[in-house]
Amino acid sequence: QVQLVESGGGLVQAGGSLKLACAASGSIFSINAMGWYRQAPGKQRELVAGITSGGSTNYADSVKGRFTISRDNAKNTVYLQMNSLKPEDTAVYYCNSASTSGPAGPLRIYWGQGTQVTVSS
Repeated sequence: QVQLVESGGGLVQAGGSLKLACAASGSIFSINAMGWYRQAPGKQRELVAGITSGGSTNYADSVKGRFTISRDNAKNTVYLQMNSLKPEDTAVYYCNSASTSGPAGPLRIYWGQGTQVTVSS
């Protein structure tokens, strides 16, 4: 079993910054990719940013130039640096991990419980 624990959410004024962290623990052999999704009330969950173990990244158009995803493979941790935050960024942010539990184990997808990010005007 893999557990994902998010931290760093909170209330911030528009234009401010927050840094989210997500640490994976448990039966992990290899993490292929980790990412951040978000879901606002009444909206679909959407990909914010993703990163592979090799460092390849991708971002939603709405956050490009403002958010930066990074990872520390040794710590099984992914970060999301969020700058120039806007009220539209308000959502619950979820950590996601695609990992294997052994050399021949299947790739499994795990989700964190989410952390609230609220950006005030």
